[in-house]
Amino acid sequence: MFSAVEQSGLPDEESFVLHRGSTAFAMLNIYPYTSGHTMVMPKRPVGSLADLTDAEHAELWSMVRDAVAAIEAAYLPGGVNVGLNQGRAAGAGIPEHLHVHCVARWTGDTNFMTATAGVRVLPEALAESWAKLREHWPA
Repeated sequence: MFSAVEQSGLPDEESFVLHRGSTAFAMLNIYPYTSGHTMVMPKRPVGSLADLTDAEHAELWSMVRDAVAAIEAAYLPGGVNVGLNQGRAAGAGIPEHLHVHCVARWTGDTNFMTATAGVRVLPEALAESWAKLREHWPA
């Protein structure tokens, strides 16, 4: 699924891809918990950290660092959750393609992400989040 998005040929602003490296890429989550919810993943679909090459591992975590920096600069949150769920039992919705979530957080946001009828209410559109994060993505 993620590989299809990355290889779709769509412009980044339409596919919500924020950054592309040689072995990894970052994109907005199209079902975000908060504005700017970013996912970083290897281009090659793997289900486990152990399956990454050293180069994939290094670029993945370097890109996670850049994603967090962009989120902090764009949204000025009180913190950022960074995490991954490896395997369905751990909560991975797409267990065959490992991905790291970077989610802005604010003091008092209660750590409760509401959804009604499968829809989350956020203060900005994905296109706006994409533009903000691209503007603040480290060079």
